[in-house]
Amino acid sequence: MTTDTTTSPTYGRDLEGKVALITGSARNMGRAFAVSLSQRGADVVVHHHSESSANDAEETARLVQQGGARALITKGDLSDPKAVEAIFAEAKDAFGRIDIVINNAGVVIKKPFAEISEADFDRAFGINTKAAFFTILEAAKHIEDGGRIINMGTTLLGATTGMYGVYAGSKAPLEDFTRALAKEIGSHGVTVNVVAPGPINTAFFHGEENEQSTAYLSNMSVAGRLGEITDIVPLIDFLASSSSKWVTAQTLFINGGFLAR
Repeated sequence: MTTDTTTSPTYGRDLEGKVALITGSARNMGRAFAVSLSQRGADVVVHHHSESSANDAEETARLVQQGGARALITKGDLSDPKAVEAIFAEAKDAFGRIDIVINNAGVVIKKPFAEISEADFDRAFGINTKAAFFTILEAAKHIEDGGRIINMGTTLLGATTGMYGVYAGSKAPLEDFTRALAKEIGSHGVTVNVVAPGPINTAFFHGEENEQSTAYLSNMSVAGRLGEITDIVPLIDFLASSSSKWVTAQTLFINGGFLAR
């Protein structure tokens, strides 16, 4: 991803005075979202899971601050609702408000269905479902009127595919959480959506794939390639903006034609 922190050419500094909380923002897409929103003036809460990602979180914070925005680094296991509650409280104490929540933390497991262990199930549902739910719950409590909640799903929500049963299954509840909260909170001008990317060229993707499967998945798109982080950022930018006020309760597939629903 680019480390350029110039003002966004599309939105300018439209997020001045706003605060974005992004889970799992030490690297990959989360970092890109943090940098992009900071270019538009938003202060950013950079969340990471543990000491192993501390250096990456510090680099994300540096990139946010490079353009003049403020950054707060928070750490915690989001599968613990108390940790989620503490992260939101820390953000409110530091910045006084939360306007944008990007529910980005996740874990991927690729295994044949018959080989999925209880530990695999607990790990996938602990982060992709439980952590996501309590992040959305805290967002509902703390988000400012006119705020934006963006939940990161997967194109596999609409695909019939093998090997990803526990991953796709643990992401599936995001759609119902999103629709329910969008209805409940919409009168406050808050939008809630799911962004469902296809295969993206990140370490998150390549950790589960080999050369053959990467080639196969690349050829599923109309351009014959994997998606790039830079393909996803513009949709996040739009959903975080005031221009997206009529888009809520939706699952937005962004995958280069890999799958349509």
